[in-house]
Amino acid sequence: MDLEFTSEERAFREEVRAFLKDNLPEELSEKVAAGKELSKEDLLRWQAILHERGWLAATWPEEYGGPGWSAVERHIFAEECALHSAPRLVPFGLNMLGPVLLKFGTEEQRREILPRILDGSDWWCQGYSEPGAGSDLASLKTRAVRDGDHYVVNGQKTWTTLGQHANKIFCLVRTSTEGKPQEGISFLLVDLDTPGVEMRPIRLIEGGHEVNEVFFTDARVPAANLVGEENQGWTIAKYLLTHERTNIAGTGFSIKDMERFHRLAGQITRDSRKIADNPIYAARAAEIEIELEALRITNLRMLANAKGGAAGGIESSMLKLKGTQVRQAIQDLYRSALGPQAAPMADELSENELTVPVEAARAAPAYFNNRKLSIFGGSNEIQRNIVAKELYRR
Repeated sequence: MDLEFTSEERAFREEVRAFLKDNLPEELSEKVAAGKELSKEDLLRWQAILHERGWLAATWPEEYGGPGWSAVERHIFAEECALHSAPRLVPFGLNMLGPVLLKFGTEEQRREILPRILDGSDWWCQGYSEPGAGSDLASLKTRAVRDGDHYVVNGQKTWTTLGQHANKIFCLVRTSTEGKPQEGISFLLVDLDTPGVEMRPIRLIEGGHEVNEVFFTDARVPAANLVGEENQGWTIAKYLLTHERTNIAGTGFSIKDMERFHRLAGQITRDSRKIADNPIYAARAAEIEIELEALRITNLRMLANAKGGAAGGIESSMLKLKGTQVRQAIQDLYRSALGPQAAPMADELSENELTVPVEAARAAPAYFNNRKLSIFGGSNEIQRNIVAKELYRR
């Protein structure tokens, strides 16, 4: 196993760095670095820049508009984007629905839907979670009953991230109550302007509006919007979640967050001395950095195995589990080190009223927002079960 990058991969990293230096708008990277909320226009602007370069859909084949990158090149690109504070791409169309259509969709669905994801014509959101069906996804109750050339959909979805920007939603719906719960689920594409579909905002504890709930009341959806076969949805759901979990690990974001902690720890004082000089926080930071380095090496080992032709297995669960733990630990350290200075929500004060740098004042909202990391995409408890079952099976 070789954990070193080849000369071609190092050259690719330099190419990515040069591209980001020349094309990433400074105002966007400053907003990301300061932890400020990005507008839909911000996100679509960055998406358009990457689309023009042909680097938007990292996991797609060239035939459908992807760059045709290897797993190593995708890793390098994602890491450099995080280190340069580039906006994180909204994954629902690019990294979730796109791969699903490439594997399970019809050619007509691919030709119609994929180009509209790339050019920003459609913004997709995800309809998986329901009240009472979060980690136990197989217990979902939203029904889709076939009526001629349509399905009639009734039910409710919740925690629909950035749904307020979306015009489309992909949903898991129950199409049969026979057999095991997993055997009666289908994967359906729905226009959000369909009569009978209503979206309502959910206000979060950190003050933001990031998630929503969606209600379906006798909404008629064309049967042609079914992806794969009826009652094949559980297989598709597991495939999609594998892509989601891999992205959630976010080692590049953790590396960037640790850089931010060290920079501010050298600037901000607490109890009459700089945070960087406090042995308690220095020791805790060292523990997290060891965990982060182990995570980074694990990621590289997976990439090396992939280059050698080994198929992935439980690795996405392991990366999701450990990656989210590290990211939460960094936010916890950051907020704890700031003490009372992290108490105000930045949006409650003008920047002139702050006694700490703006990015430090956003420690509290970031801490609260990142509590979700260990829950969505399949909770960490579920990931532990997946890993344990696989290891015991061997």
